[in-house]
Amino acid sequence: MNQKKLFDQFPPVTTKEWIDKINASLNGADFNERLVWKTCEGFDVMPFYRREDLESIKHIIASQPVKSGRMSDGPSSGFRADNSWLVRQDILVSDFVPANMKALSIISCGVTSVGFKIPDPSWLNEKNFRNLLQGIDPGKCELNFSSAGKAKEISGFLSGIAAAEGYNPSLFRGAVEADVLGRLLMNGTLCVPIREGFDYLASLTRETRKLPLYRNIQIHGSDFSNAGADAVQELGYALAMAVEYISELSGRGIDADESAKRIRFSFGTGPDYFMEIAKLRAARYLWSVIAREYGTSEPDSWRMEIHSSTTKWNATVFDPYVNMLRTQTEAMSAVLGGTDSLTVNPYDSAIRDPGEFSERIARNQQLILKYESYFDKVADPSAGSYYIENLTALVAENAWKLFLEIEKMGGFLAVIKSGFLQRKISASAENRKYKIKRRKEILTGINRFSDPDEKPPVNQGEGTDRNDMPEEPEVEQIKPFRASEGFEKIRAALWRVDKRPSVFLLKIGDQHMRKARALFSSAFFGCAGYHIVENDGFSSVDEAVKAAMGSGSEIVVICSSDKEYPVYAPAINDRLKEKAVVVIAGNPEKIDFLRSAGLNNYIHMKSDIVESLEYYNSVVGL
Repeated sequence: MNQKKLFDQFPPVTTKEWIDKINASLNGADFNERLVWKTCEGFDVMPFYRREDLESIKHIIASQPVKSGRMSDGPSSGFRADNSWLVRQDILVSDFVPANMKALSIISCGVTSVGFKIPDPSWLNEKNFRNLLQGIDPGKCELNFSSAGKAKEISGFLSGIAAAEGYNPSLFRGAVEADVLGRLLMNGTLCVPIREGFDYLASLTRETRKLPLYRNIQIHGSDFSNAGADAVQELGYALAMAVEYISELSGRGIDADESAKRIRFSFGTGPDYFMEIAKLRAARYLWSVIAREYGTSEPDSWRMEIHSSTTKWNATVFDPYVNMLRTQTEAMSAVLGGTDSLTVNPYDSAIRDPGEFSERIARNQQLILKYESYFDKVADPSAGSYYIENLTALVAENAWKLFLEIEKMGGFLAVIKSGFLQRKISASAENRKYKIKRRKEILTGINRFSDPDEKPPVNQGEGTDRNDMPEEPEVEQIKPFRASEGFEKIRAALWRVDKRPSVFLLKIGDQHMRKARALFSSAFFGCAGYHIVENDGFSSVDEAVKAAMGSGSEIVVICSSDKEYPVYAPAINDRLKEKAVVVIAGNPEKIDFLRSAGLNNYIHMKSDIVESLEYYNSVVGL
């Protein structure tokens, strides 16, 4: 029997034919205005891509692929072509024995990477360190250490344990997370001159040679994203920081290959699902470009090791269970992008110190991806996707431009001393805040779909404003923040008074418009936690005013059509203005007439919602 291929029956369609068909459907509307995605990173993304769009993409035709293989769960097993990653959970060490017990417990629950956060390095000595690692084989579980000092001692303690216990130190995997430049940028100063900091880092690098798979330079790109940087900025700044370290260590007798082998990149993973996948893929490609520029003789030394953590930027205090949904998609992005290890922040981390339940959920979010969804089976699963490959190319191209700009300005240290980097991040942060305030970017449960009757948690987070600025900072600090902080302060204010203020929705006139504007107004004031007084609407001004006065509401929102506002609003305002704040829902054409009648309060789609709610809070005496 003759067999026919199905697609032979359909003639090929050119890109021009697709565009022509789309333009016909748009009925004269501008293609770019309606369909081209304008990203916050500053580039345009087309509504569709085709095979021909892959032909000139450099990271596909380059000799080294974006992703050069994954480490297996056993550090000694080398590389293999899968997508395995390490499930990381951090432990705050306030007492070494309980911290050890917790580490043993979470390892038994599926954690394959433990991060020990040691806030006071004066506690560190050999006895305490042995207590911390009692019963843990460093060759079977990745161990990471973050401390404000004594990094060299930690590296030495690990080598000592290997010798005492008969472990093979070449199997140890993890990091002693030193970051001189990151600490300078976050704190504004160091406890020693920056040159002495680089000297110490060089000495630490030599000490860590005893642990071949250990990293001792941690590039905290997540600090940039949590301060409001976009994906391109986070990647460009992280690469510039890494090159600054390589340069400084080279001047201290450590070659580029060895320096690269000691660097780990830590990226924050935000809510922009495909952009975050592209960011990690672009990072690996650009790191391979930098390696070629250094003329590396040891390509394996330049394999980029990436740790990812779900961002703190969009974590919320109110409706905290939504944080589970946010971190789940963020975890998926990190895994599909090719991260080596991943921390999922517990859903309540913005409220309090996470407990056993929230930490277990955070672990299980990763275990579900690995053991139930099989995300670990295919290396670089997005390879070949017309859309993601093009997005990867756009991120790489723009991050590379930023990187080169920094190099021309003298490198990473020079740009943080000049304030260039801080100004760029601040501008990006303000842009993101602007979009959230105007609900162009949605935070579910905060600026849309909020529950106005939800009380703030007892242990509500106090925000991320820093009050520990040094008297004479060497550089301007960057400040991490959460996108929901402005809303949370407004909502908390309403619950600190004996009687929570209420908003009466005065629906009158056109049935369709009054319903639509009542829904908008309910969502608008619901973001602040006002009690919303609903009703079915009114047929007369007398009936509406009587109901509004009877409700005792501090704010009355007139919900009607633009044509009917001049008819109803002045009369309503005359009778209510001494009793309540009268607001019009919308931005009607005859606003000058309405203002002349004493109506000066309006809420609409272009309103700065935070600024507006702060104003209404002040008007009602909060």
